[in-house]
Amino acid sequence: MEERTPARGTVTQRAIEQIKAMITEGELNPGDRLPTERDLAAQLGLSRSSMREAVRALTVMGVLEARHGSGIYVRGLGAEDLLETFGVVADLSRGEQLVELLEVRRVLESTATALAAARIDEEQLAAVTAHLTAMEEAEDPEEILAHDLAFHRAVNAASGNGTMAAILEGLSTRTFRARARRGYAEDGAFERTRREHAAIHRALVARDPEAARAAAAAHVGEVEEWLRSHVER
Repeated sequence: MEERTPARGTVTQRAIEQIKAMITEGELNPGDRLPTERDLAAQLGLSRSSMREAVRALTVMGVLEARHGSGIYVRGLGAEDLLETFGVVADLSRGEQLVELLEVRRVLESTATALAAARIDEEQLAAVTAHLTAMEEAEDPEEILAHDLAFHRAVNAASGNGTMAAILEGLSTRTFRARARRGYAEDGAFERTRREHAAIHRALVARDPEAARAAAAAHVGEVEEWLRSHVER
């Protein structure tokens, strides 16, 4: 029986996985220049065309970086790369998928808020307090929402987990708009939002992680349930 030639996509995917494995295993580190296309293809036992496609795909994904006149380099992936990825996913989500993102946000944000209660310093707490005060004093809905978002950004930063904060920042881009829609559509929603933030703030001041976790989960859960009911309709 004649052996079938693997599809180009399969060969390219194998090349992608092999390059990723070299990075994972420490053969290539952030900032390292990749071997030439010919040398890398020979090293991995692949055609130069497949290697070229794999490098192009990894460059688009942000794993590699092309420097004009210098070559291809391994990028140092950080929390900001997660922020961009999750932001794109959140921005393109709608309907039931948006509800699922709010569910993810509820789980992560309650954890981040619990960590913040255990780790927050006085300067960070002062920033959170300032946004709460501004939110309570504001009358303009846009101003309330701006301080709402800044409040959570400050809390998530105080968690001490940059990766979690970056994911939550990305998720907030779209799921936050659901909270804004609820605020405009429902009487008393902004007042409830203020009370929910005050509960989170009290838990942070008390340095009580479990109270902070519960308050944050209840806060995001309110919006999640509101959006879920509208999607089901």
